[in-house]
Amino acid sequence: MADSPIMSSYAYAIMLLLPLSAAMVIFQSNPYQALIMRGILGAIAALVYAMLGGADVALTEALVGTMLAITLYVVAVRSSLVMRLGVLEGEGAKNNLQWQPMLDYLRAMLKRYQLRLELVPYADDQALHQALAAKEVHGICLMDRPEPNAEEVAPHILVRVRRLAEIFATELPEAIAEAKLYRDDDLAPIPHTPTLMEEH
Repeated sequence: MADSPIMSSYAYAIMLLLPLSAAMVIFQSNPYQALIMRGILGAIAALVYAMLGGADVALTEALVGTMLAITLYVVAVRSSLVMRLGVLEGEGAKNNLQWQPMLDYLRAMLKRYQLRLELVPYADDQALHQALAAKEVHGICLMDRPEPNAEEVAPHILVRVRRLAEIFATELPEAIAEAKLYRDDDLAPIPHTPTLMEEH
């Protein structure tokens, strides 16, 4: 019993880390770093439970509250932070000289927002529009087919999510691609309107 005051002082010191790590989870902008902080928070909680004599609660927190929860969150975050972009399959789009630079720029731009770019091929323009209307993709890329000996025309990107339209409007140069917001009621591109709400 002589070491119980020392043990309790250690427990109090470790407990002070709980609100600190919880605050770091809340204010973390990167979702993967937030998951790491959530794991640290669960580990500290499990340690506190063990020091206070709740070995069964500590084990449950370590296995379910930390390991299992973090694994499920990683899978959910990994699958949700993807922008699906519908493109034309075949050589038509690939032959456009601005195709690869546009993709490289989009990937670098979306990476700053912890988003990945996934290309979904479709047979023709009609299939692209149907996929966007059916919400199979977040946006579509339309390539104008230039006349012989004509200058390359920048691709057109139509997106159905307002937040993506805002990002593209502020960070995507028109020389690389022109981006517009796509609306469900008339299935036509409309001018960008500033808002932070996403269209679902």
